[in-house]
Amino acid sequence: MRYELLNILLIDDNHHMRVLLGEILRAIGVRHIHEANDGAEALQMLRGMPIDIVITDLAMQPLDGIDFMRLLRNSPESPNPMVPVIMITGHATQRRIYEARDAGVNEFLAKPLTARGVVERISQVVDHARPFVRTDDYFGPDRRRRPLPNYHGPWRRSSDAARASTESEEAGS
Repeated sequence: MRYELLNILLIDDNHHMRVLLGEILRAIGVRHIHEANDGAEALQMLRGMPIDIVITDLAMQPLDGIDFMRLLRNSPESPNPMVPVIMITGHATQRRIYEARDAGVNEFLAKPLTARGVVERISQVVDHARPFVRTDDYFGPDRRRRPLPNYHGPWRRSSDAARASTESEEAGS
């Protein structure tokens, strides 16, 4: 991967965390690193420059990571609703992870951060990007991470109807 070509926006109200993330990114070759103190400032920055990846903290004031995600993915004024987002947090409870996922986060990274973890998440959003899905109450990357070839339950998504009919035809052959 050509890290030197990436434009990455770091969003965290903790200056020391932004410095740490910036150092990790510089160490792997990222040259274009932009910083915002909170989600509101980040939305303004996204309007003014092309950003390839956003790395945001979950717990910030006044606009936290979840509220930022909802505005980024769903607001008609969103500058880039499809930008990949990696969310970091020191509060990696299952409830918070699901909340972030349901807000449209691409990847989640728990603190303490490691260079390896940051590189793996960046690689995931670049090399293995999941398609975006729009439903009545969700817009963001497909939450299903892998196909379930042995799943025999009901297909609930309209996009799955074609797969279910194909599978039933193959089973009848």
